[in-house]
Amino acid sequence: MDRKKELIEKYFDMVYKIALSQTGNVHHSEDITGDVFLKFLQCRKKFESEEHIKAWLIRVTVNSSKGLFSASWYKKTVPLEEDLPVEMPEEESEVYLQVMKLPKKYRTVIHLFYYEDMSVEEISSSLNIKSSTVRSQLFRGRQILKEKLKGDYDYV
Repeated sequence: MDRKKELIEKYFDMVYKIALSQTGNVHHSEDITGDVFLKFLQCRKKFESEEHIKAWLIRVTVNSSKGLFSASWYKKTVPLEEDLPVEMPEEESEVYLQVMKLPKKYRTVIHLFYYEDMSVEEISSSLNIKSSTVRSQLFRGRQILKEKLKGDYDYV
């Protein structure tokens, strides 16, 4: 149990940020993060390595995020208030906000590649999509960001 606690502490931010990039909502991200780690604690699966655990957590987070939007209760809800702003370093705020405005397929791969330092192959494996698809989505996502941030950042 102590090993699982260490892993939860290590991967908590990653799972939360992936859920946030998927949902765009702080409250839903918190719920999904809790659900993912509850599933992890209840899981009796034998993991081959820590990389296998990380990939499993990413896959469960993405699936839980997708499941949220297909739930019948979600389709019948109306938001009562605006989402709370996400706290982030000031220099990253505009870039991160633009990343969050990308279509989900681009937002996910951009987040995993740049914020979680995953390789194209790792993303491909975690999301169960082809490496060429990941590269295409990264390219298109970068192009959209470049247009949106044009003039704001010289290095984009």
